[in-house]
Amino acid sequence: MKQPLALVVAAALVLGQSSPALAYLKFGVPIQGKQVTLKWAQTPVRYLISTAVVPGVTSTDFQTTIATAFATWEAVPTASITYQLAGVTTASPGQDDGSSVLGFQSRPDLDRVLAQTSFLVDASTGALIESDIFFNAAFPWSVAAAGETGKYDLQSIALHEIGHFSGLGHSELGETELQPGGGRRVLSAEAVMFPIAFSAGSIAARTLKADDIAGISDLYPDGGFATTTGSLSGSVTKDGTPLFGAHVVAFNAATGLMVGGFTLNTQGQFSIGGLSPGAHIVRVEPLDDADVDSFFDTTMNTVDVNFRVTYFDRVVVVPKGGDSGQVAVTVVAK
Repeated sequence: MKQPLALVVAAALVLGQSSPALAYLKFGVPIQGKQVTLKWAQTPVRYLISTAVVPGVTSTDFQTTIATAFATWEAVPTASITYQLAGVTTASPGQDDGSSVLGFQSRPDLDRVLAQTSFLVDASTGALIESDIFFNAAFPWSVAAAGETGKYDLQSIALHEIGHFSGLGHSELGETELQPGGGRRVLSAEAVMFPIAFSAGSIAARTLKADDIAGISDLYPDGGFATTTGSLSGSVTKDGTPLFGAHVVAFNAATGLMVGGFTLNTQGQFSIGGLSPGAHIVRVEPLDDADVDSFFDTTMNTVDVNFRVTYFDRVVVVPKGGDSGQVAVTVVAK
């Protein structure tokens, strides 16, 4: 008998509601004292589409848009994951029945949550049994090719949620501004997996970025991923003390592509994989464009955000199929 462990991930948020992510670009679950990466053991991953609809989105619209979002992740050449529509159902997401269901539910009580992904995990092995996604019918939705003013783009939000469905956590590669009434507005994002959604009407998050591609390829490597890309690793300290939860960005000087990671242990160490070979600029910054607990379980970890943005003092060369060698960055308090 499998002992199920239910996990819920609140994501694609209007105003930055929190969601715990437990590892660099990936989710982890504690199983018998060890952290197990949450991922599908076999592909294609089968999913069902709920028959529930909302104004402006027919059943056909919903199925087509969800298929497009799945196909976008599946098209990453350095990742092996595939997905398969298993049919339609009258069941709702979140029923923990062994079937992965995507559909609409009206949750006006979740007034900042556009959509949510949940998991059912075998508590003895960490195996992923099912993952459901609900889209909050309390918000207005659109499937229009160019978007619609005042409505949230289903394809963009589905792309983000399917990243979670596949095992990815949040990315911090985005810029926001505080709103007078509270919350944040997204100005730009270099990752579909940024935890705060663009404003209603925007279709800016329909395309995967370098950070998303590195994440899905790290989880499900294929197409020479390990031999054609490289990694950059090192550590971050402040006043001689290792820093947990610092955001580290690798910027390719030639292509302008960015991939981010975090220092994830008490030694302040980080490792960013899936980088194109060549010269990279390294930037270390505090988590300040989203709630800290959108990335970490703050009941278990203390994340220091009181330090200045710092650039490593030289360009770091990432080799093909190898690692940069240890990069030691020292930051100072604000």
